[in-house]
Amino acid sequence: MVFRKLPGVSASGMGLRLSQKFVFLLFLSGLVTLCFGALFFLPDSVRLKRIFLSKTEIQPVTVGSGSENDVREHVKRPKDQGMTSAKGDAGTRLKSQSRKPPVSYEATEERLAGGKAQEDLNFSRSKTESASEKATSSDHGAHSDTFSYKKFERCLLKPPLGRNNGKPDDPQTNERREKVKEMMKFAWDNYKLYAWGKNELRPLTRNGHIGNMFGGLRGASIVDSLDTLYIMGLMDEYNDAKEWVKTSLDLNSNGEASLFEVNIRYVGGLLSAYYLTGEELFKNKAVELGEKLLPAFNTPTGIPRGVINLGSGTSWSWGWASAGSSILAEFGTLHLEFVHLTELSSNPIYTEKVMNIRKLLNKIEKPHGLYPNFLSPVSGNWVQHHVSIGGLGDSFYEYLIKSYLMSDKMDDDAKKMYYSALEAIEANLVQKSPGGLTYMAEWRGGILDHKMGHLACFSGGMIGIGADDGAPEKRQHYLDLAAEITNTCHESYTRSATKLGPEAFRFDSGAEATATRLSDRYYILRPEVIESYMYMWRLTHDPKYREWGWEAVQALEQHCRVESGFSGIRDVYTTSVSHDNMQQSFFLSETLKYLYLLFSDDDLLSLEDWVFNTEAHPLPIIRRSCLQDEATQEKTVSK
Repeated sequence: MVFRKLPGVSASGMGLRLSQKFVFLLFLSGLVTLCFGALFFLPDSVRLKRIFLSKTEIQPVTVGSGSENDVREHVKRPKDQGMTSAKGDAGTRLKSQSRKPPVSYEATEERLAGGKAQEDLNFSRSKTESASEKATSSDHGAHSDTFSYKKFERCLLKPPLGRNNGKPDDPQTNERREKVKEMMKFAWDNYKLYAWGKNELRPLTRNGHIGNMFGGLRGASIVDSLDTLYIMGLMDEYNDAKEWVKTSLDLNSNGEASLFEVNIRYVGGLLSAYYLTGEELFKNKAVELGEKLLPAFNTPTGIPRGVINLGSGTSWSWGWASAGSSILAEFGTLHLEFVHLTELSSNPIYTEKVMNIRKLLNKIEKPHGLYPNFLSPVSGNWVQHHVSIGGLGDSFYEYLIKSYLMSDKMDDDAKKMYYSALEAIEANLVQKSPGGLTYMAEWRGGILDHKMGHLACFSGGMIGIGADDGAPEKRQHYLDLAAEITNTCHESYTRSATKLGPEAFRFDSGAEATATRLSDRYYILRPEVIESYMYMWRLTHDPKYREWGWEAVQALEQHCRVESGFSGIRDVYTTSVSHDNMQQSFFLSETLKYLYLLFSDDDLLSLEDWVFNTEAHPLPIIRRSCLQDEATQEKTVSK
């Protein structure tokens, strides 16, 4: 007991002189103050506060995936599916925007320089700021300093849906576009009929699948489809999806969630739906969910762990990840969404978190300039020297060039990192097969594995969209490289019996662009090859890319369409297909959206205004000078 530790004080507290009573009461009040101060102000006290505060008083903390072979093999395919899985004229370039004074990241760096103590202080302070903002905002969630949707719209160069909703003048192209729209409606109608509110449809058994990678969140196919339905003009279906988000999307879940998948599918889907429609519902849900992801960054280095309990905020690394490491393609695929969360919430913590990741990556040594796939969130050191442009690494590189483009080409740090990484990739990973096919090998401690995954086929489009901003003497080279890689991925399709590509294909033992292992022969409705077709069409207007896309449509219809939806297949090398009974949500979000854009005019989600996250959710380019000019004009008018 405390009393027994005070000299001259009995257990009963009797016999105290007046001065002793005063000293004792002073000590006791100090002790109580200290305890409650620790309870309410230390950064790890959130769960304790829930014990003492009523539900109406508790505010979310507003501070601002797999198999070892393939992160999206693990997280983009449920564990119980029985297969290992994880993601103008010729010479046309992206139009350069007028250069503005560079965005200053110095302020962010200064915030980070204070280390974890300052970060925790910001974390605690922001909780009070969040409560204050929510208490003073209207139902539409805005006060005078928050993001203005009208200002954002005025800063777009073109309407999001283009001159005529992207409808092409060529009758054949329009007919093909309408076919893709019909495929989307068919997939959606069956999902709604048999799996409404579940995460994905099982079309053979006509029921829903929930899985365990979304931490108890539901409706992944709904959130993933919002923007696809909207741009296709399927408004009844879009309104049904919006109503479900409004009434049934419960973010107060309590389960194991992939930080990566929740971010790209749910946060990305909600953000894009907001930017396309201006519906405050989507913005508010995106920010609320973004808050729930922040505890994953509470590590000694600020590198987030891959798994988080959305209810408790507890996070941990994937059990299969080497030595408790975090995965490059996971912690490196947050930047686009988190920058937009800062934009919408006026809270800098989201940008600070992802800038801290970039700061650490710039500090540590890269073997041969390459970024290995495994990094310890505790020590900040690489755990293994395995490098892949496919699973485990892929979207990290994608988000570097897209961060640069999304910043209106002002994020020079992202630009430098991307082109340095691309130089290292060319020097170490890009190979030419005896048959003349260019491919991306994997690198294991200096030894090349002549394998390329379907997930790596996004890289044709990535290199293409970055070509125009490379060194002048290398711009055509990059565009040629992008075309060569896209051609190789097309070859992986044409060399199969179904004209769909395998999960991975090899370039050794006489094989070229074909799967040599039974475990690599499946196709789960993946989008990456079609994604590169879309980008290469927009960059070059070479008609072969539309023809290749139509070949994919025909193959999907013939081999993956079943009576009640679309399903992946287990072996692309046999026409007697065996279906895997899963209509992946990314088929609706990515595969069908990229096909629709491929057969649409370029002003539908123009690349001059939009970048796509790695789940194909469009996010707008942030034109800082324009937004600031708009704000200045509004203030002048108000005076």
